[in-house]
Amino acid sequence: MIYLFILIVLILALAVFFSGIRIVRPTSRGLIETLGKYTKYAEPGFHWIIPLVQRVFIVNITEQMFNAEPQVIITNDNLNATVDAQVYFKVKADEESVKNSVYNVNNYKVQIVNLARTTLRNIIGTLTLKSANSERSRINTDLLKTLKEETDKWGIDIVRTELREIDPPEDVQETMNKVVKAENEKVAAIDFATAAETTADGIKRAEIKKAEGIRQARILAAEGEAQAIKLVNEAAELYFIGNAQLLRQLEATETALKSNAKIVIPSDTQLINVIGEMAGILPIENKRTK
Repeated sequence: MIYLFILIVLILALAVFFSGIRIVRPTSRGLIETLGKYTKYAEPGFHWIIPLVQRVFIVNITEQMFNAEPQVIITNDNLNATVDAQVYFKVKADEESVKNSVYNVNNYKVQIVNLARTTLRNIIGTLTLKSANSERSRINTDLLKTLKEETDKWGIDIVRTELREIDPPEDVQETMNKVVKAENEKVAAIDFATAAETTADGIKRAEIKKAEGIRQARILAAEGEAQAIKLVNEAAELYFIGNAQLLRQLEATETALKSNAKIVIPSDTQLINVIGEMAGILPIENKRTK
């Protein structure tokens, strides 16, 4: 009987020992209470508590996400918008924050979701539907700020908030789509007209430059011919004398005007005498009738 009693006591001791084992994972922290009173903070690892006397509350400290369920909010321009948002948060890992998340708030998950929904109604209710869609970043910032302030005493760290959607009524959405489509078509028409005008201006400038080039080329060619004649005449006057000089002037004149050119020489010039002597004829004197 003694051996049997010892065996029973041993079995009961082992049962009590194993029933008091608690393992806290790195993603969690624990609060140990003794007869309903907080007595110890449980870090990750092995812990043993007295069964039926002590109790451990495990708190998850990893980042969590909760969806603030879609709700209909009346905007400042009296339109019903369906709004949905997500809240990302976590319990701070220090002892005081873990205690606050358990003792300062009853079910902080539900509280955060309800607070987010209420805050969204307050923010979007002051905005028109158009401004609410265009100022999503501002709404996220205001929502994050409010949640941080309200949950700080709960030991909660609000990481970020995301406004998922702001959906107007179907008839309003159809009207908005038509307006956007019309504006896009207007922009496309303006862009096309601008491109056509730019192309026309380019062609016009090209034609002007082309005409200016032709004009300049002709001016330069004419100036070149005039300069050539001038240089030849000056050379003839400097290096030729007598008839040779006249012949050189004649050659220069013929060369410059050889393409279907007719040369008219007054009869009283020396050039007539030179031509006549070379051809064996004498010039005919013109008799003027009085």
